[in-house]
Amino acid sequence: MKAIRFTTFGTPDVLEFVDLPTPQPAAGHALVQVKNASVNPSDVKNVSGHFDHTVPPRVPGRDFSGVVVAGPDEWLGAEVWGTGGDIGFTRDGTHAEFIEIPVAALAKKPASLTHAQAASIGVNFVVGWLGTVDYAQLAAGETIAVIGVSGGVGGAVTQIAKARGARVIGIGREAPDADSPAARLIDAFVQMDADTARRVRELTGGAGADVVYDAVGGVAFELALSLAKRRGRVVEISATGKRRVEFDLIDFYHNETQLLGADSAKLGVADAAPIMRALAEAFDAGRFAAPVVAAHYPLERAKDAYAAVAAGTRGRVVIDMA
Repeated sequence: MKAIRFTTFGTPDVLEFVDLPTPQPAAGHALVQVKNASVNPSDVKNVSGHFDHTVPPRVPGRDFSGVVVAGPDEWLGAEVWGTGGDIGFTRDGTHAEFIEIPVAALAKKPASLTHAQAASIGVNFVVGWLGTVDYAQLAAGETIAVIGVSGGVGGAVTQIAKARGARVIGIGREAPDADSPAARLIDAFVQMDADTARRVRELTGGAGADVVYDAVGGVAFELALSLAKRRGRVVEISATGKRRVEFDLIDFYHNETQLLGADSAKLGVADAAPIMRALAEAFDAGRFAAPVVAAHYPLERAKDAYAAVAAGTRGRVVIDMA
């Protein structure tokens, strides 16, 4: 099979377009012919050596959509999708024509999505679901402030929050693209600057947000804490530009803020499958819309796809295997 692989860490230039043996699925596993796979910022970081547990040589890639071609009879020919914090890191990933995964990881792709659209969902919606639904337990009628609303995770959180009946205040350096689901769904947009906290307080009657989902982290951490109402929940998923942070501990405990971390990389491809099944149901019911796919690249040009993501391309970047 054709695949992309790196044997040393570095920029996207270290990626090689290679021929590898097609996996032969072991007992309890299935072979998926990958139709499309997306490139996430975490894939670029993986190639750069950001993650200590990755050992090259490695085929990278987390998100995929494809067809089961070997495995249990009841799954043969099924269109499936998935993502995981193990594939592409501790086991070979999705930027190849085939991938072997446990049968427990199989989740049927939404019929309403193309393979390219389905491949663009995984990481962003899984970490959005983890932080919003599982950890913060956002409820109908609550207000959530989404820092980084114009990004992939911010857009996913916006859709999940609106489907749960919440009000969404989007925060960012730039407003979401006009054709994105987030742009259509947010109730208000607030520029991320020195005046952000005051404007969010005004929009919430002085109380602050019930939940703050910070998809930026690091440089935005203190802002995130300042937006939470008393006993509000703050979700952190990243540490952009600043790994260590400082904040007023007295203000924090007086406000009785709950601080939650969410890391989709802790979910292997089988662990993420239940969320993917719940997402599939929501997409097919019309509660979610696919994000904008900004660019398509053939597998042999995956190096260019990685470079585009590293450069900050807005919208999803997808690799076409065919």
